Amino acid sequence: MKFSELSLSAPILQAVEEAGYTQPTPIQAEAIPAILSGRDVLGCARTGTGKTAAFALPLIQRLEDSWTAAREIRVRSLILSPTRELAIQLYKNINMFAQHTELATLLVHGGVGFDNQVDILRGGIDILVATPGRMLDLIARKSLRLDQVEIFVVDEADRMLDMGFSPDIRKVAKMLPQSRQALFFSATMPQDALKLAGSFLRKPLHLSVDPVSAVAENISKSLYYVEKNDKFALLEWILKQLNYDRVLVFCRTRRGADLLTERMKKAELPVAVLHGDKTQLHRQTILEEFRSGEMPVLIATDLAARGIDIENISHIINFDLPNEAETFVHRIGRTARAGASGSALSFCDPTEKSYLREILTHLGEDPEVVTEHPFHSEQTMNYSGRVQSKHAPERIAIRRSKNKEKTWRLSPGERTKVHTPSEDTLKKNARRNPKKKKTD
Repeated sequence: MKFSELSLSAPILQAVEEAGYTQPTPIQAEAIPAILSGRDVLGCARTGTGKTAAFALPLIQRLEDSWTAAREIRVRSLILSPTRELAIQLYKNINMFAQHTELATLLVHGGVGFDNQVDILRGGIDILVATPGRMLDLIARKSLRLDQVEIFVVDEADRMLDMGFSPDIRKVAKMLPQSRQALFFSATMPQDALKLAGSFLRKPLHLSVDPVSAVAENISKSLYYVEKNDKFALLEWILKQLNYDRVLVFCRTRRGADLLTERMKKAELPVAVLHGDKTQLHRQTILEEFRSGEMPVLIATDLAARGIDIENISHIINFDLPNEAETFVHRIGRTARAGASGSALSFCDPTEKSYLREILTHLGEDPEVVTEHPFHSEQTMNYSGRVQSKHAPERIAIRRSKNKEKTWRLSPGERTKVHTPSEDTLKKNARRNPKKKKTD
C-alpha cells in the first residue's frame, strides 16, 4: 500500500514524500482511513511504529477540508502530550506534515513565558500541541477556550497515567463540545488507560497492530552479570570497546545518573546527562547535542528519556534494570527505529535478579549472556535467591508503614475523651525511671 491510496490531499502527500516516507506502517494503514471517516479511535502499537503520523496526517486532512477563517482564542484541534520534550518533537512533526497547508499551529508548555503564547492564541489556532499543566494555566487565565475543538488527541496515554495526569485529562474532556472527535494513542494499554479512554471515547475503533509491549525483532539483546560496585567500571570498559553512533544509558534515579556522568567524565568519555532537574533550555541543548552527534553518549532517567525520538541510536544500555518489564520494552524501543537495527545491553547485579526474572518472562526469550569481560560475576549469574533493592515495591511499602503515625480511634460518643496512658504503661515507665522517695 502507498500513502496515495489513503485519500490524503496533494499538499500532505507532498510533505510525506519530502519527509522520506515511502509506505504506511500497519498502524498508519489502519488508523488513517478510520480517522478520516470521523470515528473515534483507540490505537495501541509499540514504540517506533509511526503512531504520530497515524493521527497527525488524517487530523491535518480533516482540518484542511473544513478550514475557515480564524476566530479569537479559538482552537480547532488539541493534542495533549505528557512531557515537554515529546511535545516539542510532536510539534515539529505536525509542522512538517502541515507545511504546505494554511493551518496555524502552536506549541505550549511550561518553562517559558505566557505572553507570546497568549498573543498567538488571540488570533486563533488550528492545531494546538500542549502539555496538560500549561494548557490548564492558560484556561485559568481565560486566554484559551476549548468549546470549539473539533478533534481531541491524547498521545502517549500510558505515560500520562504514570505521571498522574488522569484527572487533568478528565477535566479537559468535560470542557470539549459533545460533537468532537477523540483519538487515544498509546504504546501499551493497561486497564487504567482503557478506563480513562472509555470516559470520553464514543464507540471507538480499537486498533492493535502489535502485541502489547512487543519488542522489535531487529534488536539484539545481551546481558552482563556484574557486582553492583563494578557497574561503573564495566560501563567505562564497554564504551571504550564499543563501536557506536549514539548510546543512550538508562539509570533509575536522578542522583544515580549524575554520579554515573561524573565517573564517565573523569574517564574522559563524551557523555551528557538528562533528567527532570535540568532546566528546559538545558534539556533542549543536551538533546540537540545528542541528536547532532556532538555528544554521542547520553545518560538519562526513564521520565526524561520518554520523549526522545532520535534516529540512529545504535545502542541502549540498561545500567540499572527497571522494576517493570514494560519499562524495559520502552527503553530498548529507543533503538531500531523505523526498521533499523540496534543493540540493547543490560547490566544485572544481585539486587536486580527479581526484576530480571520478570523481564525475561515478559520477553519470552533469553538474551545472550556475555561472559568475556573483566567484570563478569559467576556468583551473580548463579544466584537464585532474592535480594531486594531499596527501590523494590515491598521495601517501599514497609518504609511507608513504619513512617505512619499511630492514631487513636474513638467511638462517636467519645469525641472529647482525652487518651490517658494505661496502668501497665505507667508501671513500665515507673520501673524505667523510678522516682526518688521523699524523706521527712
